[in-house]
Amino acid sequence: MNAPSDLRLGVLGYGLRGSLARTAHRPGAGSRVTALADHDAAARTAGALAFPGATITGDHREVIADPDVDAVLVLTPDHTHADVACEALKAGKPVFVEKPLDIEVERCDEILRTAYETGTRLYVGHNLRHMPVVRLMRDIIARGEIGEVKTVWVRHFVGYGGDWYFKDWHAEQRYTTGLLLQKAAHDIDVIHWLANGWTRRVQALGDLMVYGDNPHRREPGEPKADDWYTKDGHWPPHTQRGLNPVIDVEDVSLVNMRLDNGVLAAYQQCHFTPDYWRNYTVIGDAGRLENFGDGPGGVVKVWNSRRSGHRPEADAQYPVPAAEDNAGHGGADPLLVDEFLRFVRDGGRTDTSPVAARMAVATGVQATDSLRDGGAPREIPPLDPELVTYFERGQQRLGR
Repeated sequence: MNAPSDLRLGVLGYGLRGSLARTAHRPGAGSRVTALADHDAAARTAGALAFPGATITGDHREVIADPDVDAVLVLTPDHTHADVACEALKAGKPVFVEKPLDIEVERCDEILRTAYETGTRLYVGHNLRHMPVVRLMRDIIARGEIGEVKTVWVRHFVGYGGDWYFKDWHAEQRYTTGLLLQKAAHDIDVIHWLANGWTRRVQALGDLMVYGDNPHRREPGEPKADDWYTKDGHWPPHTQRGLNPVIDVEDVSLVNMRLDNGVLAAYQQCHFTPDYWRNYTVIGDAGRLENFGDGPGGVVKVWNSRRSGHRPEADAQYPVPAAEDNAGHGGADPLLVDEFLRFVRDGGRTDTSPVAARMAVATGVQATDSLRDGGAPREIPPLDPELVTYFERGQQRLGR
């Protein structure tokens, strides 16, 4: 039996998440990048080196229209997602959209509506659903080890926040809405997945406490310095240099959520901590779990046998497994790409969900509105039930 030919992929945007394109480039093994577009000349040069023989252009429309492109990866800045994704969907090209789906609820709904009306397959890159620590926690919950989930608490320590989010477009509201959307969309989606519900009401507080006072900014149009990111340097935060000329997003935020199934959740994000990891606590009516470390070497502990004071010895302890390919978010990125490629070829349900992606954005947008309005609660706008049904059915219309 002949092996299937490589899926031919077009890449729109080759910035930090260009790593996904490199992960998907598997000539002779199922997929390869045949075209790439980026407005930036340096990115195009890097793309040409990474994908020999691919068409390289500054115009995304050329990639979408290319007959040698079977599917499109949208890796452009967040505020452009709806425009380019809808163009590709209308052209009949299956689309991978990097998270967040977009920075406005209405634009997310436009993407989902376009996928529904065209029948073109839509996939969203919420890679944490493939992250081993998240899968482990979900399995523990599914086995009933903590009973029925009642509350979820997440602390996100973003140790490299000053490097990754305050030196380019991420620092500006007009491109992100805020980091409570851009960065937190991951964890909001995980909260929804672990708790099996959608946020219906949010309340948030936050501030720009550290990076807003730093005067060491790049001039408008000046490129980022070569050492804009270092693993061991740039500490403490006030030593950061070459920050974005405009910084108007918060560097710390706190969110409370009430889900449609009654679960209460809380999320906290800080961009000036010395460490970088996510800490989840999930409490059910018969126990609780908590992760210590979120990659290989970390553990998820479960307490469920009795009441006590603090005891570091849990009733069960599970090591966070290492993925077969540990590249990209603890091995999540290769698994994400695998699922997308399978979905393009065969269709069917996926662990990631366009509806979930939209609900994560809607929660982040409304939480940001609450934060900037003194903490006033906000309701999450519902999604058209017709769209919910379509995507829950694996993007199949009734009768097919």
